[in-house]
Amino acid sequence: MQSIVVAITGASAQILGERSIDLLLNNNYNLDVILSKGAYKVWQSENGIQIPLEMEKQELFWRERLNNSRGKLRCHKWNDNSAPIASGSYSTEAMVIIPCSMGTLGKISSGCTIDLIERCADVHLKEGRPLIISPRESPFNLIHIRNMETLVLAGAKIAPCIPSWYSNPKNLDDMIDFMVVRLFDCLDLDLKNIHRWKGNA
Repeated sequence: MQSIVVAITGASAQILGERSIDLLLNNNYNLDVILSKGAYKVWQSENGIQIPLEMEKQELFWRERLNNSRGKLRCHKWNDNSAPIASGSYSTEAMVIIPCSMGTLGKISSGCTIDLIERCADVHLKEGRPLIISPRESPFNLIHIRNMETLVLAGAKIAPCIPSWYSNPKNLDDMIDFMVVRLFDCLDLDLKNIHRWKGNA
């Protein structure tokens, strides 16, 4: 099975990236995970948790935190541009950036590939592979909107995580699951054992 790249940047709502990893592992997908340098700081701020910088320890961190032994998981450091996923020769199924900061979005839009996340996004665009970007900002200014337009024209999909009320969520977990599942609907993945809205009838 080809890998799905999951990138988490230094924007608020880190729980969305965490839930994405858990959902894909539960469905036995192979994952390549990248946290940006800023994501470590936001994790500390939002959750009071310091994620290990060593990649083997980080893989163990995710396994233990999620209590999830399914799928395959490989973590990469944000500046490791020699990682296999930095090359178009490394076959992947898709890439998802959730949440995506406006700084990361702007660098990808301009073709400025300094760190691994931008490089991987650039690879997915040039190879014509699915790239899903979930921006986390409000309100959007004109620069944000034009950067998103550039990425859509280049082949990416922009999928901000927007909660629903018609699904009658009972708690925050319901809202998070709805948003993450809708995001991965962009990839037509066959996800099992998930709570999906089936209408009000």
